Formats: sequence, C-alpha cells, structure tokens
Amino acid sequence: MFFLFRLAILFLILTVGWVALYAVVPVPYTATMLMDENPVTKDWTPLEAIDRDMVRAAIAAEDGKFCQHNGFDTEAIAEAARRNAQGGRIRGGSTISQQTAKNAFLWQGGGFFRKGLEAYFTFLIENIWGKRRIMEVYLNVAETGIGTYGVEAGAQRYFNHGAQELTASEAARMAAALPLPKRRAVTNPTGFTRRYGNTIQARIGQVSRDGLDACVYG
Repeated sequence: MFFLFRLAILFLILTVGWVALYAVVPVPYTATMLMDENPVTKDWTPLEAIDRDMVRAAIAAEDGKFCQHNGFDTEAIAEAARRNAQGGRIRGGSTISQQTAKNAFLWQGGGFFRKGLEAYFTFLIENIWGKRRIMEVYLNVAETGIGTYGVEAGAQRYFNHGAQELTASEAARMAAALPLPKRRAVTNPTGFTRRYGNTIQARIGQVSRDGLDACVYG
C-alpha cells in the first residue's frame, strides 16, 4: 500500500511538473508527431502571431463554449452520447481543452484508461495554463494536414503565407478540416467540407459579436 502511495505521489509530481513546463516553453513533439510515418513539418508560433480569425474559427468549429466551461462541456457530451446511441456516424463531445490535453500529453485512440488520463490532464491545463495558453498550444500541435502540425505550417502549406495573414475564409477552411485533416481538403474543398467551411466563416462573426473569444484576448 505504501508503495502505491509513493507511486501516486511520484505520478502527481511528474505530471504537474510536465504541465507546468509546457506552460512556458513550446511543446517540442507530441506522440502523434513521433508516430507519424510522414516527415513532420511544424513551426511553433506565438498566439499574437496568429490571426484572430483563426482562433475564432477554431472556437466556431470545435468548441463554442470554450470560454465558458472548465474544460468539459457536459451538454455536448450528453448530446454526443444520445446521437451515438441512435447509430450512424460517431460524434464526439470533446472540447478544445480536452483535445489539447490529448494532443500534447497523450496518444490518439480510445479506451477508458486514455480517456481517464485525458480528463486528468484537461483538469491540469485548465488550472495551470488558463484559456489563452490552451488555445496557443492547440493551434500549434493540432494536425492540419499529412505530416503537418500547427496552423502556421498549415497556412504555409495551403496558402503560401503565415498564420498572421490568414483571411476569415482561409481560417474557416482550415478549421473545417481539423477533425479529419488527412481526408478533408483545405484547398479547393468540395461537398460537406466546403459547406462546413462556409458555415464556420459565418460563425466567426458571431464569435466576435458575442465575445466568445474574450477569455483568449481579455
């Protein structure tokens, strides 16, 4: 029993220290990057060097309540569970905070153990990092294409300019592809991806009007 207690204390110290370190230094690599069979392209970029419409597009596409919740959107999780129970395409209820915790500290995939760790790291980053840092890390480690990570590398790949110069249309197209960056086209999108991108672009204005990005910029 004492051994388990010491092991738990060691785990706590190591994980809190890890999260605290990433609060001030760029995330060098993630498990997803290390396991990627393609050459990895990434370019860590401070949040102030990323166009605000990219932040708004991410919130519009992935987590409209980003500034309101404590890391978990219980309503979205319940709705996803209800729809999944009805069959058809599996839907997730993960927030940007949960996705950031998974991307920065864990691996892709399911299972109760990984989900438990995801919840734990989500709690830590919400309390140690805060919303601004969570968004900054998210936009730097999210997969934005085959072997491409972060919105700076994505902007360079798709539009031949940096993330600071993204238009609302370009940001929306990148956000539309985020859930499935290997399958959804950012340049010349068609079908669902095109329609979804247009919807996100319209929502960018709503995010701005309603101050849904206020926790990122103050």
